[in-house]
Amino acid sequence: MSFDNSQYPVLAQANTPEDLKKLPQGLLPQVANELRQFLLQSVGNSSGHFASGLGTVELTVALHYVYNTPFDRLVWDVGHQAYPHKILTDRREKMHTIRQKNGLHPFPWREESQYDTFSVGHSGTSISAALGMAIAAEKEALGRKVVAVIGDGAMTGGMVFEALNHAGDLHNDMLVVLNDNEMSISENVGALNNHLAQLMSGRFYTTIRESSKKVLKGMPVIKEMAKRTEEHLKGMVVPGTLFEELGFNYIGPIDGHDVDALVETLRNMRGLKGPQILHIMTKKGRGYEPAEKDPIGWHAVPKFDPSKFKKPATKPGLPTFSQVFGKWLCDVAAKDPKVMGITPAMREGSGMVEFSQRFPSQYFDAAIAEQHAVTLGAGMATEGLKPVVAIYSTFLQRGYDQLIHDVALQRLPVLFAIDRGGIVGADGPTHQGAFDLSFMRCIPNMVIMAPSDENECRQMLYTGYCYQDGPSAVRYPRGSATGAQQIEQMTALPIGKGIIKRQGSKIAIVNFGTTLAAALAAGEAVDATVADMRFVKPLDINLLSELATSHDVIVTVEENAIMGGAGTGVMEALQKLKIIKPVLQIGLPDEFIKHGSPEEITHELKLDAEGIEQQIRDYLS
Repeated sequence: MSFDNSQYPVLAQANTPEDLKKLPQGLLPQVANELRQFLLQSVGNSSGHFASGLGTVELTVALHYVYNTPFDRLVWDVGHQAYPHKILTDRREKMHTIRQKNGLHPFPWREESQYDTFSVGHSGTSISAALGMAIAAEKEALGRKVVAVIGDGAMTGGMVFEALNHAGDLHNDMLVVLNDNEMSISENVGALNNHLAQLMSGRFYTTIRESSKKVLKGMPVIKEMAKRTEEHLKGMVVPGTLFEELGFNYIGPIDGHDVDALVETLRNMRGLKGPQILHIMTKKGRGYEPAEKDPIGWHAVPKFDPSKFKKPATKPGLPTFSQVFGKWLCDVAAKDPKVMGITPAMREGSGMVEFSQRFPSQYFDAAIAEQHAVTLGAGMATEGLKPVVAIYSTFLQRGYDQLIHDVALQRLPVLFAIDRGGIVGADGPTHQGAFDLSFMRCIPNMVIMAPSDENECRQMLYTGYCYQDGPSAVRYPRGSATGAQQIEQMTALPIGKGIIKRQGSKIAIVNFGTTLAAALAAGEAVDATVADMRFVKPLDINLLSELATSHDVIVTVEENAIMGGAGTGVMEALQKLKIIKPVLQIGLPDEFIKHGSPEEITHELKLDAEGIEQQIRDYLS
């Protein structure tokens, strides 16, 4: 979809921040309106993250209008909210390619644009990164400004408060914009607050406060009384006490959809010294009624027609692995009140909506705090509860120390339901579940399972639930399951036992997870024996020994990094058995996997049936 200048006459003049600055301030509301309309059309044509960007249109316009980007550093948290930023920074012609193979990256990405100062995908990184840049800016002494934009949801992550605490102590010049789109801190939005924010960010207020501090220097009692009086008065009109105590000057809240108020306030704040917080109130999905009413449902969308005011109906199909997990969790919770479901702010994505509604006293959303979620489960396990931590593979990386130190070291029976294992597709390298088998396999006391279909997933989750001798993990991919029939009756599998799925000769394919169908198809083509190992740890040593002694070549297949993965475990086992045998490892290469559809990536990396067969034939030749 090419950009139509006639449809967006003012936005057409603002392809870059330099262009935007040439426009009179009076035209900025129209820029914002046209930007919102273009965002609606472009995401409708391409699919992608939606509601968050609609809420940051005016803020994005104001930031690029006031600050001298890219010389001034603008850091976005997560990046769902950064689509308007991409449009205003010379990428609008490519917006139709976002999240597609070889197209624009779904999040801010340093390699893509000089305006993207920090590559992101996980929440809560912006203030830490901005503080690092502010320290560098002070050492450069060139007058560079640094701004971090963070959503109120990200404020639930502990890393954010670590950064705020450090920044308040160092007193470097930097601005944190708190984009509050859930009214989670205050609902006092209106003309009075806008006026107050401009007043408090202006020189008059700042000068008075700084002058008072100088005057009262050396008079600690009066100074303390004055400080308390100021905090009391300020606390009556703004909820900034926490940020003030952390060493920040707090300003707001102001209407984040009033572009003129934003510009005036940001202009005043740009010259202030030390760490600043600007609290703005926005509405996720602003300007598009369905997204305003259901911002969660419209967070990310497939291709759709904005004029129809509804998302395209999804065709009934196979259940997703997330849904398989959600049903299993409800089934066991109905029989066992000790089952506790934990998620780090991924209720919908992890398939826990029904569970949260049916078993509210057994459901715990730990917010965007993966470390806390893991140790919360550990604490529950010490008291005899049965915690199930539902977490994406890429987010478990953030709770790795807790997995080792708080769970495995104490041999606590916490079950990890690891979603999005392997290739996730359009969200790109920050979200690919490439490393979990590798980083879990080296942890003592862990049992790691990789189901090949939805029924195995159900039975493995039950196996983990029954296993009480330490932590266990069931790792499954994003998206639709395979169509295998799910057996309602749940039976615990024997720990560490694989099964032969096809008998062949000379070549033995040892498969881990949902690559089994492709491995079986490749096995048919090359007449290979195919084993579904089921368990990454402990490995079925007897089955491996049998396969290695009766076949000429072993081929391992997994949707995980080859380095340190399940295939490496097979090689280690053969070495321990003193069996010398050629081993071909098939999996994810030693690189970060770019974005694109799962089918495109799987084919490119030769992890589909055709690619597995080709890799085997190339190896044998």
